[in-house]
Amino acid sequence: MTDSLPQSGDEIRWDRYDDVVRALDEFFDESGARATAHGPQYVDLWRALRRSTVGGKLFRPRMVAAVFDGLGGVQSRAVAPVGAAFELLHTALIVHDDVIDRDFVRRGRPNISGIYRDRARSAGVDRDEAEHRGLSAAVVAGDLALFYSYRFIDRSGIDGAMRAHLLDLMDEALFASAAGELLDLDYSGAIAIPTVESILAMGRLKTAVYSFEVPLKAGAVLAEAPDAVVASMGDFGREVGTAYQIVDDILGVFGDTEVTGKSAMSDLREGKRTVLVAHAAATEVWSLIAPTFGSPQLSDDEAATLRVRLEESGARSYAERLLADHIARARAVLGRDHIPEPLRRTLEPLIDQVIRRGR
Repeated sequence: MTDSLPQSGDEIRWDRYDDVVRALDEFFDESGARATAHGPQYVDLWRALRRSTVGGKLFRPRMVAAVFDGLGGVQSRAVAPVGAAFELLHTALIVHDDVIDRDFVRRGRPNISGIYRDRARSAGVDRDEAEHRGLSAAVVAGDLALFYSYRFIDRSGIDGAMRAHLLDLMDEALFASAAGELLDLDYSGAIAIPTVESILAMGRLKTAVYSFEVPLKAGAVLAEAPDAVVASMGDFGREVGTAYQIVDDILGVFGDTEVTGKSAMSDLREGKRTVLVAHAAATEVWSLIAPTFGSPQLSDDEAATLRVRLEESGARSYAERLLADHIARARAVLGRDHIPEPLRRTLEPLIDQVIRRGR
């Protein structure tokens, strides 16, 4: 789920997109200029890192800004650098995630590993060594993005207790994501299928904490909201983030690729551990699913049969009920007495977006 979040997000209105883009551009301009002192190779690495960061919809900065504005925050100059911090943290995590997965392509084009692998191959380096060079360059780039995500907080102009709180949130995000990544590694290599609860916990740690819970809490901290509101933003982020994970699992098997842009074959061919699979594995139908599930050569007809079997196991209906439950929990958080009406109105479109995405 690390990079399967929605790329539109336009349902949540915000007016700070240009500010975040400017903060990132200034950072990469400065870093690129500094890199010239260390040679063109280092400049090229910064260019590749910039390419991996800018140009998106800035989903995580959007979460920071949405809560800040919904609470009527006044320290608006800090919103852009704090939002940029979470965007750069996201870059670091997806770059490292691609290294772990040995992926050289992201969203249909070479990622940092792929860029450096292809350069090495063009220079006559053999395939294995070229891949090693590509993955190594990506590790370095991811390390840079990780470190400088923290520096954005340092350079935000915030000090004192608020600065310490934001740095603690960054730590929370990274600490949780590392734990989730390790669980993902364990689950993907295990013969036994994890439980639904284990799958959801892994997804929350790996992605929902840093993509939803912490950015939403950061917006509340920037707005100097009471502790109860900050905590509720974490609760809301957990429920919405879990809902996104469930929708992603459903779309990964039953979605229309032309509509979602997500393959409906890759999860089945990879043998990806999802809520659907975890539920089906506990039913008698699993014996009919297991022989072809996870086959890299899975045909379209075999995939269609697997979808039928998953339906027969009750996995899809179970996932849809689970989704509805987490949506209801998210709405309940927004209904708490201490949530101001403007914040409630700001965040309700995010719930609606989850529902539409799942249909």
